[in-house]
Amino acid sequence: MHIVAVGGSDAGISAALRAREVDPGVEFTVVCADAYPNFSICGIPYYVSGEVPHWRNLAHRTYADLEAAGMRLRLDTTARKVDVAARRLHVTGPDGAEDVIPYDELIIGTGAVPVRPPIAGLDAIGPADGVHLLHAMDDTFAIMRTLEEAAPDSAVIVGAGYIGLEMAEALAARGLAVTQVEQLGQVLPTVDPELGTLVRAELEGHGVTVRPGTTVREITRAEAGAPGPLRVTAGTADGEPVTLHAGLVLVVTGVRPETALAVSAGASVGVRGAIAVDKAMRTGVPGVFAAGDCVITHHRLLGETYLPLGTTAHKQGRVAGENATGRRIREFAGSLGTQVVKVFDHAAARTGLKDAEARTAGFDPVTVACQADDHKAYYPGSHRIAMRFTGDRATGRLLGAQLFGHKHAEVAKRVDIAATAIFHGMTIDDLSDLDLSYTPPLGSPWDAVQMGAQAWARQVSPLTADLDRVLR
Repeated sequence: MHIVAVGGSDAGISAALRAREVDPGVEFTVVCADAYPNFSICGIPYYVSGEVPHWRNLAHRTYADLEAAGMRLRLDTTARKVDVAARRLHVTGPDGAEDVIPYDELIIGTGAVPVRPPIAGLDAIGPADGVHLLHAMDDTFAIMRTLEEAAPDSAVIVGAGYIGLEMAEALAARGLAVTQVEQLGQVLPTVDPELGTLVRAELEGHGVTVRPGTTVREITRAEAGAPGPLRVTAGTADGEPVTLHAGLVLVVTGVRPETALAVSAGASVGVRGAIAVDKAMRTGVPGVFAAGDCVITHHRLLGETYLPLGTTAHKQGRVAGENATGRRIREFAGSLGTQVVKVFDHAAARTGLKDAEARTAGFDPVTVACQADDHKAYYPGSHRIAMRFTGDRATGRLLGAQLFGHKHAEVAKRVDIAATAIFHGMTIDDLSDLDLSYTPPLGSPWDAVQMGAQAWARQVSPLTADLDRVLR
């Protein structure tokens, strides 16, 4: 059997590794549009900051490692067309020559591409002028050339999501004066405003100028004598004009699924134009699977949605690779959108649903805020964690959790506890009952997440819920 994967990132490589585990006799070819298979795109900000000393360190596995695992790599090769009836993939190689790769099963992992917002001038000026998008290794090298050759002293980042926040820290670490512009009313819109305010304070505490509620309208080359070679024209929600100058402009406003190859092969699309797949990662086109940032996400609470995350892509790829061997049918267990981001000395994390999302999904949510120490306060170095827990009023089911705390407060692991509870449909009381570890330097008899659960239960007890239903 010969399986071909289009895409050399998380989904494609995970599919290849799992297929070879299930059936070592499988031949597996990975078609990669660039020369950087299995690179950690999530690690790019830390290479830019200098914390990762060399770009090659971002490779999860070397070329030799991948070949040793039984993969044939076709690098700098673009997949052009799928001949579904003949089960042949038409590609263009690095020299421009056309070629055809026969397959028994095909896995499309074409990922996502950056959203290009409607900013005047964005298509006219680009990396050579210091204006960048960021999604792939080539984008990274272009940013590094600007930093090293032009030596800018200031930067404007358009977008305050996960990558935008990480790049704000990276550029600030290099000594640039950073201004972060976000169209929505808060930074990190994936958490509630109460935690977004804490994230903003952390940015500003490290010298980043934050401009929420501001829409960038145009990027141009600045006039002679301006404070920087690039001029960013924007406006606030109140109509106030804003003009910024910088030596580097980074636009990171999200991604959209790359679906052209799959659609041309006959695959359907679903939420936000992503490839529609079932939980076995089948597209409905004979012999064609799809996985990663190009496909819809099966969410355990929301159903079908679109949440492009590296963790999800790895899992989906693994499912697709196993199923492509034909040994058995495995299903993707579903996502909860669990995420964490480090912002200077703190970290913000979330899993499951926020209040409004839960209400839209048909729940009757209540969100309760609280704080707790990461370990016993009498042991030196304790930090407070701000938390928000969302549960269903009637059933007490845990629906979501959000945390913000010091980077040493194990915020990531604590949100993982909540994610595990939500994954298995546990109630708030179940979370409080978990048998978790304790020693004063690392925790408390009741862990911080359990204190959060108990705060929710105190505010929304079963008795309160029963009375509320009667009154309504």
